[in-house]
Amino acid sequence: MDMYQVHNNSAHMDYERDFMDPKKMSCNDERVDSGVDSMAEGDYERIHREFQSLSMNSRPVEYSSEPWKEQRTEDGDTFLHLAIIHEAKDYAISMINMSYNDPFLNTQNHQKQTPLHLAVITEQPHLLTRLLEAGCDPQVVDDHGNTALHIACKKGSLSCFSVLTQVHTQHLASILATPNYSGHNCLHLASIYGFLSLVESLIKLGADVNAQEHCNGRTALHLAVDLQNLELVRLLISKGANVNSLTYGGYTPYHLTYGRPNGEIRQQLHALTAQELRELPESDEEESDEESLSDDSEMYDDIVMGHK
Repeated sequence: MDMYQVHNNSAHMDYERDFMDPKKMSCNDERVDSGVDSMAEGDYERIHREFQSLSMNSRPVEYSSEPWKEQRTEDGDTFLHLAIIHEAKDYAISMINMSYNDPFLNTQNHQKQTPLHLAVITEQPHLLTRLLEAGCDPQVVDDHGNTALHIACKKGSLSCFSVLTQVHTQHLASILATPNYSGHNCLHLASIYGFLSLVESLIKLGADVNAQEHCNGRTALHLAVDLQNLELVRLLISKGANVNSLTYGGYTPYHLTYGRPNGEIRQQLHALTAQELRELPESDEEESDEESLSDDSEMYDDIVMGHK
């Protein structure tokens, strides 16, 4: 393959190369926003008075209909959302204890966040345990398609990850296989943000190391090459990652080493990739350009310029 062809094919791989910056790694921009500034200043005193009126019963009780469960801020937050956001632990626990198996625990604000999502965002694993034990559903997704576990993997929160994968794990396999609205599952997110311990834990828990993200068909190994993360490449290969896996465009992880600086990654993948898959695939766009040039030459063969 001559240098022109390598350059030409590399140009057509640009869409494969937006992963050097984690901010550009999804089909859609994602934002994790807990709504901390959702209240006007005058609301704080009123909310505090409402919290004070709650019974601080430390024992779980069957849920009942309470007026405070119906109240919402302009962002759709309940009192429980607000207690978690502002880290009012005692109030949050009191409300959880009065809401065992109550659908109230899965109430979503305008960003589709449940109390479980907010407990991860605010790094409160003790509340995660309480919420899960009280019946909060770990499968509910926010407006980006993220479960609480997706967010823990994105943040690299070991403590929240530990709770979410050890308390009431009957839905864990389903959550691990579920992509968010950007096409990334938990393993993809942990790989994108370089959390090697989470990557290893996810694979031990049953995450598919060769699962393809839904945007371009990259596996975690493709993402590791995109990020030029040698340690992650080695870890994934040791855990059974398929070096011959193809993206939807027909690229192996080795193909993604072209034009990138880390020679060790390139060397390692070259040695492991099947010989017939080492050459860059022919570009359909290049062929279509040639056809279009040929058509143009036929179309304008009889053009007259300057009487000639």
